[in-house]
This record gives sequence, structure tokens and C-alpha cells, in this order.
Amino acid sequence: MTILKVSSKGQITIPIEIRDSMGVKPHDTIVIEPLGDTAVLRRVRDFFEFEGFLGQALPPEEEQRLMEEGISRHVLGLDG
Repeated sequence: MTILKVSSKGQITIPIEIRDSMGVKPHDTIVIEPLGDTAVLRRVRDFFEFEGFLGQALPPEEEQRLMEEGISRHVLGLDG
């Protein structure tokens, strides 16, 4: 078990042994997923591992319709 301290800026340093075991190199991307009072760190190998991260994509026609609707609402001053 490794014990880490959180800095005043909310930062932690991942020890070299853990980085090596995960294959983490400088400038890699790490995802942290909270699970109750636990958190899981996972190295992201490439951008495409994020597929589905924001939910299921809409069909292009629906995205276009929503974009046009949002622009119309903004131009008419109905967006807030």
C-alpha cells in the first residue's frame, strides 16, 4: 500500500513504482474514476479509448438540428 498526501492545490504525485507498473510516461493521460470512497486510476493509451465517455452520439442529422435550434435561440435572445 502506498500513502499519498494531497497538496494545498489538490495535487498528488504518483510514485515511480506505480507509474512503472501502469506503464505511465511523462505527458500520458490518466483517468481517475471515483467509486464511493475509492478512486481508480487508469492510463489512457489513445483518444479513442474515450469513445462513449460523454454518452451515446446522436445521429448527424439530429446534431445538426439541435445546433441550428441553439443558434436560432441565441440570435433571437431566447437562450438565457
